[in-house]
Amino acid sequence: MSLDTDRARLLELLRELSFERRKVILASGKESDFYVDCKRTTLTAEGHVLVGRLLFDRVRRIQPLVRGVGGLTLGADPIASAIALTSFLEGAPVDSFIVRKEPKGHGTGQWIEGRKTIPDGSRVVVIEDVVTTGGSALKAIERCRAEKLEPVACLALVDRMEGGREAIEAQGVPLQALFTRQDFLG
Repeated sequence: MSLDTDRARLLELLRELSFERRKVILASGKESDFYVDCKRTTLTAEGHVLVGRLLFDRVRRIQPLVRGVGGLTLGADPIASAIALTSFLEGAPVDSFIVRKEPKGHGTGQWIEGRKTIPDGSRVVVIEDVVTTGGSALKAIERCRAEKLEPVACLALVDRMEGGREAIEAQGVPLQALFTRQDFLG
């Protein structure tokens, strides 16, 4: 399948499985009249494959090469996993990592899981499922920098176009999203 076909199919799955037209309170605390729960799609076998192919294509275009992909748990986890799997199958491995919301409460007390194979100074891409205000991505960017990683881009499945892009890019990290609110509200 071509990337255009993959993108069209992923949008179809997101609309079918993840999109809801209803009043909700978002993680940002804002009220909205629509909701996109990307995990409903990214945790399916087909969604995992599509996300991996589409976003790995974006990752591989970032030069010099990126060493890791990840973001704030939980939304970023299946996406980062899909990219890592696809990258290995394509012969250009990019490892994934998970940024905790709180440091590990025992053992090493670490904030980032998966760091052993991603050395200090590595170029990384922060992953996000849905960007609203950018809060989750900003926390991941801050934590990556504190852990001596260099966030060079942020990739998202959906940009709600509610200020998140501007907040993320104000931190010097360009955002690319596969879809925007117009893809759902048309």
